[in-house]
Amino acid sequence: MNNYILAVETSCDETAVAIVKNGTELVANAVSSQIDSHKRFGGVVPELASRHHVENITVVMEEAFQTAGITMDDITAVAVTEGPGLVGALLVGVNAAKALAFAHDKPLIGVHHIAGHIYANRLMNEFEFPLLSLVVSGGHTELILMKEHGKFEIIGETRDDAAGEAYDKIARTLNLPYPGGPKVDELAQKGNISIDFPRAWLEEESFDFSFSGLKSAVINTVHNAKQKGIEIKNEDVAASFQASVVEVLTEKTWRAAKKYQVKQVIIAGGVAANKGLRKGMEEKFRNENMDVFFPPLSLCTDNAAMIAAAGYIAYEQGHRADWALNANPSLDLENYGNKIK
Repeated sequence: MNNYILAVETSCDETAVAIVKNGTELVANAVSSQIDSHKRFGGVVPELASRHHVENITVVMEEAFQTAGITMDDITAVAVTEGPGLVGALLVGVNAAKALAFAHDKPLIGVHHIAGHIYANRLMNEFEFPLLSLVVSGGHTELILMKEHGKFEIIGETRDDAAGEAYDKIARTLNLPYPGGPKVDELAQKGNISIDFPRAWLEEESFDFSFSGLKSAVINTVHNAKQKGIEIKNEDVAASFQASVVEVLTEKTWRAAKKYQVKQVIIAGGVAANKGLRKGMEEKFRNENMDVFFPPLSLCTDNAAMIAAAGYIAYEQGHRADWALNANPSLDLENYGNKIK
C-alpha cells in the first residue's frame, strides 16, 4: 500500500506544499518565493511574509495537487512545519494543514523544520546509520548525530551567529543585493584568498561553532580600508571570508565523523547550496570510507518536500498531532525526536 504525505511549509518566506510517496518519492513540490517582496527591505519582514502566506497557500496547494494528479482521497496524512520559524508565518501553515486534515478526516503530523532539512537528503539517498548531519542555514549551524530514524542528538551548535547569518551580514557590508548569501558565494568564485581572516576553533575537541568574530573582522577590514583610502576588492574579501567559514565547517564535520565512526555525512540547509562548501566537503572526505551527500539545489532552501519526507517517518513511528497543534517558534529538535517514538 502506498502512503502519500501532503506537507505544508510556511516557516519563513516561502509558501510551499508538496506530496511525497512512501517517504522517498517526490510526487509534487510547489513553492512560491517572496524574495522580490522582501528585496527592497534587505531582509524578511515577518508581517509581510505572513500576509503573503495567507494569499498564496491555497494557490500553491492547488498547484501541488494538479502536478501530482491525485486528490485528498489519496492522501494518507497531512504534515506541517510546527517550528521553529517566524510565529506569524508558521501559524498560517499550521492552520491551513489543520483545516485540511480536519475537513478530510486525515491524520495530522507536526514536523520540526530542521528535521525536514535533514530528511530532504532521503529523497535522493537512503540513510545508513549512524550518520552525521551538518545543518547550515541563516538561523542554524549544527552538527547532528543520528543513530536511527527520527532521533537527533546535537553534538555541536553555533554559540553566536549562524553561518548563513554571517553571510548575509557580510553581503550587506559589501553592498550586495538580497538574498546576500548566494551573492557572496558567486563573488568568492571570482576572488583570491588574500586576506587572513580568523578561524574560531574554540576549545579542543569542541564541535561548536562561532562566526561572530569572523564577521566583525571582515566588517572592520572593509571599513578600515575605506577610511584609509585603500582599495580592497570585494571578490577577495568574499573569497577570504568564505575560505574561513568552509575550513571551520569542513574540519569540525570531519573530526566529528571520525570520532563517531559514521557511515554517512549529509549536508542540509540553505547554505548546502554554497559551491565553496560543496567543494570543500568533497575534498575533505575524498579519501574517507564514508559517503557525503548534498541535497539538490531545489531542496536546499525551504520547501515542503523535506517536511513530507520527515513527516513520513513520524507517521510510520505512530506520531500524531491533535487539533491543539500550534506554532512553536522555538521548538527543540532533540525533544521533538523524543516525542516521536
